Amino acid sequence: MKLRTPAGTPSLPAEIRVLLAAAFLIAIGFGLVSPVLPAYARSFDVGVAAASVVVSAFAFFRLVFAPAGGALIQRLGERPVYLAGLLVVAASSLATAFSQSYVQLLVLRGLGGIGSTMFTVSAMALLVRLAPPAIRGRVSSAYASAFLIGGMVGPVLGGALAGFGLRVPFVVYAVALVAAAALVGVRLGGARLRPADHAGPLDPPMRLGEALGHRAYVAALGSGFANGWCNFGVRVAVLPQLAVAVHDDTWVAGVALALAAAGTAATLQVSGRLADSLGRRPLVVAGLVVTALSLGPLGLSHSLVVLLVLSVLSGIGAGLVNPGQQASVADVVGSGRSGGTVLSTFQMSQDAGAILGPVLVGLIADQSGFGWAFATTALVSLLAIPLWLAAPETRPAEAAAR
Repeated sequence: MKLRTPAGTPSLPAEIRVLLAAAFLIAIGFGLVSPVLPAYARSFDVGVAAASVVVSAFAFFRLVFAPAGGALIQRLGERPVYLAGLLVVAASSLATAFSQSYVQLLVLRGLGGIGSTMFTVSAMALLVRLAPPAIRGRVSSAYASAFLIGGMVGPVLGGALAGFGLRVPFVVYAVALVAAAALVGVRLGGARLRPADHAGPLDPPMRLGEALGHRAYVAALGSGFANGWCNFGVRVAVLPQLAVAVHDDTWVAGVALALAAAGTAATLQVSGRLADSLGRRPLVVAGLVVTALSLGPLGLSHSLVVLLVLSVLSGIGAGLVNPGQQASVADVVGSGRSGGTVLSTFQMSQDAGAILGPVLVGLIADQSGFGWAFATTALVSLLAIPLWLAAPETRPAEAAAR
């Protein structure tokens, strides 16, 4: 399905294209280390649990540092924090490659999570400033696509590089991050950080309390938590375990995750434009419903075909949710003001879901089985829907008409 762009719709600004290219490089680099990190941790003579802690440390520090990252953006600006974040992760990755103990690896990986929060939240803030309001959904979709495609390419390259040693992917990751920082630093050095139709003085930064007064922002926090729980947490961490437990073959887990990613990538090609033409709310609600209907039955399925089909549908659900909720948050903040704390809190909602989901659903799976575990996941997705049904549509054309 290919949507035709309406006449008069703005094209992607050159600055946005630079951020897309940087996102692709960053995602490739992150994908390089993902498949080798657990094995690298195990090389220090630790068990599976300790190796998993190294993986979780990155996400944990992202969550903890998010409020400080938002405050830094409001104090220093989006671009300096973005560049500093990339360089912090680059230094962390390079140092990780030369870790001499498990403790060093754990600390250095955690520090990388701090840098990750800095560039993730500031990138979101830059997109809010630079994206014309009429194509915010399209911009969110394009940015997510760049990350997703880079994340699909990265693990393939990382597996090949691991043949030269488990430390090599971390060095290459650092180089990719420095390249991304150089690209943004040079190409956005003199860029305007807001559209031309906001030529006047900037409004004061949006405070979190003000944003929480918008029902659409509260709804985005709810769907962000649910999306993090379902698609960034349970689908990544628990679905592979279900696939291996039921079908007793590791290739099934890899294929299921790849098909889910393909479903998201294909959906993102149209969902951003739909969010701009139909509205943010219908896309998010549809995505939450699809997520619940796809992940809910997974724990009861013993058919390989059903497992793979539901994996694709879960990816479609994620592809519907992301552009709409991010565009809605951008609508609330607006192009003419800063909203570092508002954006970091939204990012925290997704990270919290991604961290809590696998832990709690894993406990349910251990005690009651995968059926109840995935039913709980579906419930989390459904609980976010009433928030969106009660929220106003924030798409600029409809918001202006009210």
